Amino acid sequence: MFDMSFAELILLSVVALVILGPERLPVVLRMLGLWLGRLRRMYNNVKLEIEREVGMEDIRRQLHNEKIMAELKQVEAETKSFKQEVGSISLNETNPPNTQTDVAPSSDKEEATRDG
Repeated sequence: MFDMSFAELILLSVVALVILGPERLPVVLRMLGLWLGRLRRMYNNVKLEIEREVGMEDIRRQLHNEKIMAELKQVEAETKSFKQEVGSISLNETNPPNTQTDVAPSSDKEEATRDG
C-alpha cells in the first residue's frame, strides 16, 4: 500500500522506539491498531452502502424502463386501432355504398304548374 521495504520498516521502528520509549510504544501501537481497524470498518461500511445504493438505483431504473415499455405497448395498440379505423373509413369513402334515391322523372305538366 505504501510501498515500503523491510529496511524502511526497521528504520521506522527504531525511530519510534527512540522517540516514544519502551513504556509508551506498545500503548501507541495498540491505539494505532484500533484506529486503523475503525477506519477500515468505516471504509467497508461506506463501500457497502454505496454498492447497495447503486444496486437500488439499477432496480429503480429497471422498473422505470418496464413502466415506459408498458406505456409504449399501450400507445402502439391504440395506434394500431386508430390505423384500422382510418383504413376502414378511407375504404368506405373510396367505395361508397350504392344507395339510389327513387326520384321519378318530372313531367312537363308538373313543371308548368309550378311555374305558374
